Amino acid sequence: FADLVLETWDLHCDRNGQEHRTADMGCKELVVRRGQPFTVTLRFSGRSYDEGVDKLSFNVETGPCPTEESGTSSHIVLTDCPEESCWSAVIQQQDGESLSVSLCSPPNARIGRYSMTLEASTDYQGSSYQIGDFILLFNPWHPEDTVFMRDENERREYVLSQHGLIYQGTCDYISSIPWNFGQFEDDILAICLNMLDINPKHLRDQNRDCSRRNDPVYIGRVVSAMVNCNDDQGVLFGRWGDHYEDGMNPLAWIGSVDILKRWKTFGYQPVKYGQCWVFAAVACTVMRCLGIPSRVVTNYNSAHDTNANLTIDYYINEKGEQKRSRDMIWNFHCWVESWMARPDLAGAYDGWQVLDPTPQEKSEGVFCCGPAPVKAIKEGDMLLKYDIPFIFAEVNADVVYWVVQEDGMQKQSVRSSNVGKYISTKSVGRDNREDITHNYKYPEGSEEERAVFEKAEHQKKSVGEEEEGLHLRIKVSEGANKGSDFDVFAVINNNTDEERACRVTLGARATSYTGTLGPQCGFMDPADIEIEPGAEKRVPLHILYEEYRDKLTQDNLIKVVALVKDHQTGDTLVAVRDIYVENPPIKIRILGEPMQNRKLVAEISLVNPLAVPLNGCVFVVEGTGLTDGHFVKELEEPLEPEAEAKFRMDLMPRLSGLQKLMVDFESDQLTGVKGYRNVIIAPQAM
Repeated sequence: FADLVLETWDLHCDRNGQEHRTADMGCKELVVRRGQPFTVTLRFSGRSYDEGVDKLSFNVETGPCPTEESGTSSHIVLTDCPEESCWSAVIQQQDGESLSVSLCSPPNARIGRYSMTLEASTDYQGSSYQIGDFILLFNPWHPEDTVFMRDENERREYVLSQHGLIYQGTCDYISSIPWNFGQFEDDILAICLNMLDINPKHLRDQNRDCSRRNDPVYIGRVVSAMVNCNDDQGVLFGRWGDHYEDGMNPLAWIGSVDILKRWKTFGYQPVKYGQCWVFAAVACTVMRCLGIPSRVVTNYNSAHDTNANLTIDYYINEKGEQKRSRDMIWNFHCWVESWMARPDLAGAYDGWQVLDPTPQEKSEGVFCCGPAPVKAIKEGDMLLKYDIPFIFAEVNADVVYWVVQEDGMQKQSVRSSNVGKYISTKSVGRDNREDITHNYKYPEGSEEERAVFEKAEHQKKSVGEEEEGLHLRIKVSEGANKGSDFDVFAVINNNTDEERACRVTLGARATSYTGTLGPQCGFMDPADIEIEPGAEKRVPLHILYEEYRDKLTQDNLIKVVALVKDHQTGDTLVAVRDIYVENPPIKIRILGEPMQNRKLVAEISLVNPLAVPLNGCVFVVEGTGLTDGHFVKELEEPLEPEAEAKFRMDLMPRLSGLQKLMVDFESDQLTGVKGYRNVIIAPQAM
């Protein structure tokens, strides 16, 4: 017999990509998911394969020094009865000189870039052929994969969807921004794989790192550390406060693709700047790209408890001024949940795991956080891996306000806990908010909550709303819009059956979403009032645009503090509320019939609501499958008060189905203004 000579081969990138749900990555190379067969066709020259005389086998290898023991190298002999637990190769069909082979990895294979060689031998004479590289990803569709997710709609949302919503604002005014995750865009997969290769664990011990890449828990921990740049060449540089001139203002981003591509362009030096939702969104992109179901989650009134005593103490004087504190309550804080089994933890801890890439506290010497099973946070299992106490505090800490009187005496104002409210994520398949607070905590005041706190050694200081004599809350008038004046009210109820005399103080200060206080932008001199039994009194505070205009931080938040001193009991009540001052809307119109690979026009407009002109106006537009990268429109002239900026742009939809067109608007006075429009693209007529 003449030797068997390989002439050409076909990795069927398109067909395999469709079957493995990786076709949206553009099919320039073979990308497949573990545990699922893929087809390779071999074409021999001169004669066809003869199973009586020819021996065929494949070698697949990943990492710098592949070995069988570490699971990074496999020798695959053609067989008729493949085993699930190891790599296999089975003949699919033979047609003359071409032979189709079905290859399959085990569902616990290492993910990453593999090289593949074919060995063909006849009568002990053999040749070896390099037949190219392929990339192996996690497979949420395979029941034996540790990231298996049962529901197809959930897999579509948490693995395949390239756009979503991230919740921001305050617990009294929940708002959302659109985000372009773009995990299948050009080059993103290569950048994500590179992230694994420049992580410090890989640089320390490449073989050990590559051999652990079959475990989503390990990958999640690496990604959580690599998205911030605090210990490594990570993606994002975090900055809170001001001064973003030498980078991008965190509020201006509308997607992860731009950030990851800049990171690569800068030679894997950190991109400036990120804040919590940017860190979380980039981590979500990387995890979805690698095949691990993930979503961005927002926790309102999130406690950053530096001394881990589960109590946040705030000191306020009788004028309502607050002393700076190391412990902070963030208006909102975003992290990621990723879906995976936890065979490393005995018991029922599979499912959603918290990963928090925002650099806050070190874990095992590195700024990363998680994966922490959401179940363990709910049950107060503080010792399980990883970082449960920190996240438990974020959703459960107590807030105690101490009112410091002129004589230096301190009195505790106890209020029911308002930490860890309205934990939110985008609903599956819809643009609604899903409230997932119940996954993190039992109902307030329930027996289960008490048992969890006992286990976590947490004595809850705050009590429920007692039938106190006086009750205080803060209300906001409609229309707290940027550029307008608005009113806030201290609303005091007298729940007793006698008249009460008290003194009311109201003040407002600009604040950032992490709770840092800025200058005062409204104050009312203390007023003495009397309230009839069972009655309600409202005390207004006018908040004027000219007062807050230059003081508001870019987070558009004003913190209002009300104090009521009950002359009869000497007690002081405290109420605090953060008010979100709304940006103007961006209007988006779609002109024409949306169809794949056919031109479409978008008309985008915004009206300046301020009494001053806006300078340096820029619109940035992007949307996976609609735009090629992102489109920047700079206005040449300032935008005068009440004037409308309007422009049109061409779109060329590449993907069919539901896509999101997202817009960000920046200027000197208005920043981080967001808008989006869903566009349903009809598939191209065949």
